Amino acid sequence: MSYNLLKGKRGIIFGALDENSIAWKTAERVHEEGGSFVLTNAPIAMRMGQINELAKKTGSQIIPADATSEEDLALLVEKATEILGGKLDFVLHSIGMSVNVRKGRPYTDEKYDFTVKGWDVSALSFHKVMQALYKAGAMNEWGSIVALTYMAAQRTFPDYNDMADNKAYLESVARSFGYFFGKEKNVRVNTISQSPTPTTAGQGVKGFDGFINYAEKMSPLGNATAQDCAGYTITLFSDLTKKVTMQNLFHDGGFSNTGVSQEVIEYFNK
Repeated sequence: MSYNLLKGKRGIIFGALDENSIAWKTAERVHEEGGSFVLTNAPIAMRMGQINELAKKTGSQIIPADATSEEDLALLVEKATEILGGKLDFVLHSIGMSVNVRKGRPYTDEKYDFTVKGWDVSALSFHKVMQALYKAGAMNEWGSIVALTYMAAQRTFPDYNDMADNKAYLESVARSFGYFFGKEKNVRVNTISQSPTPTTAGQGVKGFDGFINYAEKMSPLGNATAQDCAGYTITLFSDLTKKVTMQNLFHDGGFSNTGVSQEVIEYFNK
């Protein structure tokens, strides 16, 4: 169901890879709500995904950009405002990658070159994106910038590896840059801490299937899906949340505030 919540609004969506990704679902919902946007991803990721299909479906243009490159980001912002015909109202940062996880290296045996690369892609890129937007004066007043995170930033999930550190840094950047963006530009910056979601990236984490089942049993409302997250993101892009900023917002069916569920107790009492 559409409410025209984003009618006339313009933005950039980072990280749509395939139909399983939260960025992909968000792009579809933004389109349904009347918003327009450009899609962007790293050139190598674009070759792996089906982003052209999404662009055609939503009437969007694609601008390849490496989110770790200041030059690419500056050009992306310039081209996006040109294509869309004005300043931006929303930006979604949906980017995450751990080379250590991909290579099967445990947290106690990281290869630090891998660590730095993952941190740059997953966390520092959020600062770089916002700095590019800030310096270009590319955001409209009461615009909204959202990044996706996970509660491993607050609690330990051993197999999440160095991505937990990356998410903690990401959330700190949202608070710190959110202050300046809010004070000087009236722009909101928030992170959404999403349930474990079977995206292409999420499924790369060891033991993911077991954990998603555990989270489902622990969450009073069950796990939030990628589609659910897209809907929540839309509310943060809309004018209905104009005074929400510098927040880490848990969107996890209640998992983050549940000590133990009856289902889990019954499982261990078998």
